[in-house]
Amino acid sequence: MQLILSTAIFVTLLTSLVIVWRWGNLRCEGSMPTSLFAFSAILFTSGLDVGLIMFPLTEFPAYIEDSAYSFANPLAIEFGFWGFLVWAFYFLTTFYFCVVEPRVKLFEIPIVKWTNNFIIIATCAFTGFLFLSYLPTYVDGISQFFQYGLVAVVVLCAVLSSTDVKYVKILSISSTWVFFALIGGMWIASDMGLTGFVGTSALIGEYFTNLHHFVTPITDSHAFYLFWWFSWSIMIGQFVSRFVGSIKVWQLLIALMVIPSIPIAAWFTVLYYYFENEIAIGGYIKFSMVVVGTIFVMNSLDSLMRLYTVNLNFTVKSVGRTKYILGNWITMSALILLYQLTPLKIEWVGLVVIALYLIVYCLLFVRRDQGQLISPTET
Repeated sequence: MQLILSTAIFVTLLTSLVIVWRWGNLRCEGSMPTSLFAFSAILFTSGLDVGLIMFPLTEFPAYIEDSAYSFANPLAIEFGFWGFLVWAFYFLTTFYFCVVEPRVKLFEIPIVKWTNNFIIIATCAFTGFLFLSYLPTYVDGISQFFQYGLVAVVVLCAVLSSTDVKYVKILSISSTWVFFALIGGMWIASDMGLTGFVGTSALIGEYFTNLHHFVTPITDSHAFYLFWWFSWSIMIGQFVSRFVGSIKVWQLLIALMVIPSIPIAAWFTVLYYYFENEIAIGGYIKFSMVVVGTIFVMNSLDSLMRLYTVNLNFTVKSVGRTKYILGNWITMSALILLYQLTPLKIEWVGLVVIALYLIVYCLLFVRRDQGQLISPTET
């Protein structure tokens, strides 16, 4: 599996470089263009979930104990799992759905369409299942009743948000500001000050000096993260591409790799300071982390729901608001519960996505002489 994953990473990164080299000045614009900030907020909150908030504090100690990560400090390792290079996966798919798909319409081919929607629905339910599974570790002493009840409420809120794209935008932008507030609040509470923040954040530099280590899986845990990024890549690119607002290809690459990495770096810096200085996290701080993480789950779910319902023409306009809300809420809640009876892993979803990449590459090769693809001189 790791050989397949490593090959897929190499091919996608190489493709991204070729795209920037040949069509770097080509302008991209989605069907619903927004400001750069709105686009970045939608991208950031749709492409991440509660794991960003909760996982680092439990993973820092693991990076210290495992000799495989000895080439860099834990903060640089964690950033490498979540930031910068991995966002190039989203660049490739955002470019494809913004520029290429409107010309070739490969995702309207039945086998591609249904495989794509299967991936979206499966990943949407899997995201809800992970939230359900990890809730007891996020909220100490939560009863099973409240555990399942909270997941049901989160799914319902996501369904309601997905009924109109304007709600998706509002939730994405507002939750981005809430995330910034969480970073600021924890920074103030830690008494790390500007000097402490700058000194700690400098540790991330070891990621860039060891960038080559992150291209292929370092350990099984790293492979898990990379499969996770792959499993999301097509859907997120498909969703956020419609919000791209008339920017050049090279600018799109920089926006996707740099802009989300800045708040990720700031968040991890604050968390690592807490970890390194053994500052306890409890009370209102932990509650705030759970709230922000829960909102991130809503953001992820509503964007995926919006995507597959449009693809399948199961929209508010086509079936009515009541049927849309009840249908999605009951179906998604049932799938989340069914996940407890299956051995499904995110790695398997990632393999299906890689297979879908292969199909698309092959179809593009077949159609290379049909005049539908982009000319190298097109700008």
